[in-house]
Amino acid sequence: MSHMIYDEPLIPINTALVTAFSSLVQSWKNKPLNWVGSDPCGSVWDGIRCTNSRITELRLAGLSLEGQLSSAIQSLSELVTLDLSYNTGMTGTIPREIGNLKNLDSLALVNCGFSGPIPDTIGSLKKLTFLALNSNKFNGNIPHSLGNLAKLDWLDLDDNQLEGPIPVSDGQGQSGLDMLVGTQHFHLGNNKLSGPIPSQLFNSSMHLKHVLFDHNQLNGSIPSTLSSLVSTVEVVRFDNNQLSGTVPSSLNNLEKLSELYLSHNELTGSLPDLTGMSKLTYVDLSDNTFNSSTIPSWVTTPSLPNLLTVILKDNKLGGTFNISSGYRSNLQLIDLQKNDITDFVYGNQKWNFDLRLAQNRFCFENGVSNESYCKVPQAIPSYSTLPNGCSPPSCSNNQIASPNCKCAFPYIGNLSSRAFSVSNYSDTSYYKEIEKTLLDTFRKQNIPVDSVSLSNPIQVSSNDNFQLTLSLFPSQTDRFNTTGVSTAAFILSNQIYTPPDYFTPYFFIGSNYQYYGGEPKGSKSSNTGAIVGAVVAVLVFIVLAILIGLYVMSKKRRSGSSESNPFVNWEQNKNSGAAPQLKGARWFSFDDMRKYTNNFAEANTIGSGGYGQNMFGPVERDEKS
Repeated sequence: MSHMIYDEPLIPINTALVTAFSSLVQSWKNKPLNWVGSDPCGSVWDGIRCTNSRITELRLAGLSLEGQLSSAIQSLSELVTLDLSYNTGMTGTIPREIGNLKNLDSLALVNCGFSGPIPDTIGSLKKLTFLALNSNKFNGNIPHSLGNLAKLDWLDLDDNQLEGPIPVSDGQGQSGLDMLVGTQHFHLGNNKLSGPIPSQLFNSSMHLKHVLFDHNQLNGSIPSTLSSLVSTVEVVRFDNNQLSGTVPSSLNNLEKLSELYLSHNELTGSLPDLTGMSKLTYVDLSDNTFNSSTIPSWVTTPSLPNLLTVILKDNKLGGTFNISSGYRSNLQLIDLQKNDITDFVYGNQKWNFDLRLAQNRFCFENGVSNESYCKVPQAIPSYSTLPNGCSPPSCSNNQIASPNCKCAFPYIGNLSSRAFSVSNYSDTSYYKEIEKTLLDTFRKQNIPVDSVSLSNPIQVSSNDNFQLTLSLFPSQTDRFNTTGVSTAAFILSNQIYTPPDYFTPYFFIGSNYQYYGGEPKGSKSSNTGAIVGAVVAVLVFIVLAILIGLYVMSKKRRSGSSESNPFVNWEQNKNSGAAPQLKGARWFSFDDMRKYTNNFAEANTIGSGGYGQNMFGPVERDEKS
């Protein structure tokens, strides 16, 4: 005979714990070692932050994860931060279901292996302020729906395979990037974008600081509406496209513009007159088809007091270059190579800036070809952070000496500036300031970084970015744990670090860290240890299960008639005030839970949590006479 009884207290069943988070990560490789158990919020799991037992942050940057981002991500409905940056083994497409994460504020997938189109459902993330998908393999068009992200501050789609036009609204319900009036960063460079830069893309309501469209296939003219960003825009990169026509004179109105890159296009007409752009520090107009002309006066005169670098290579400039009447003392570089300059007059002036006149008539015809200014410039001088007043030790086992002279395994990556305004590479004070601000940031954020080192400065030929090798050394140990790497990487992937102005905007590409827990990741000995540990754990579990089973069988044989009435002992002891002797927790299979909750019926719901609904159900068993 069989009937329904309640033989133990109601037990909340967190059904989505198995079906959601486990489904999301079950196929991932190289998961953190302390992801043990089933509840990411029940104990401290590296890279996971919870609030009220709900997952709110996945900070998993730089952990060498391998796998795909499945549609199960949508079940983490309270997620605010998702960062999988610097995991090149994370591949496949971004699921459309990511658009269901209505609380998401930051999405960073920098330097992963993701491909396919950017899902238009990202435009449903109304709370999103930070979107960084750079350095992947995304293709197809930029979704119009991104224009719905009204709170977006940072948009970085650089270094992908995106194509087609820059999307703008059509006035009939279709959104576009022109609607992102609060966004400060448009980073769309190093793609395959084509067509003209839409004139309606820019308007006076916008707050853009960085407009980076370099290294695409954009054509047409520079829109005069760019000048509507009069009080906000600081960096414009339109270089390495197919832009034509004249440079709008209205660009002079950009009172905060500090860096202007228009090189490697097909611009015509006269060289623009930049007089009055008092904030300008860097201008590159090289390799265009401007009309033949003499060198403009603004190159050396005091009208541009902050101008450090002028690059006018390959522009059919002729006549005499004259600095005899003076020049700005803060100049660092004037590059006039591959023009038609016939004379160089400097009088009694002794210039202290880098002057480049190679491949001009003056150098060929005046017997000065051996002068330094007539030679093709050499590579950027080498640099490496010096020890902090100590003698570097001799390190072994792939360890590296830190600036504080400690042997350790640093976390290494490339730190790059997309608009490095400095040209005096011999002045190491610029590097030292970056080192100081980096270390200050890590310490302020309580990241276990003892010291930082910069080295190997280069100008990357493929994208004209300025790149440094960054090494982060761990504090009070010789290696980072997974938390140390993921938190340090998060500081850089989410732009929490603010560098000096001359290095902005920047990005970081982290390498795989191989030295968690004393062995290089994936080494034979560490794998063997993991296998042995797993075997021991299974054997212990089997022994415990047998002992528990024997104990339960013994208790059942002794229970007698009290089994038919779970409250019999309470009745006998009612005058003593004793509590009922109820049985403890039991294990349920997923099929059991489906059965006892009537296929997870709404009527069996008693609440909801970070992974879904908590449910109850009556337990069926056979009553024996």
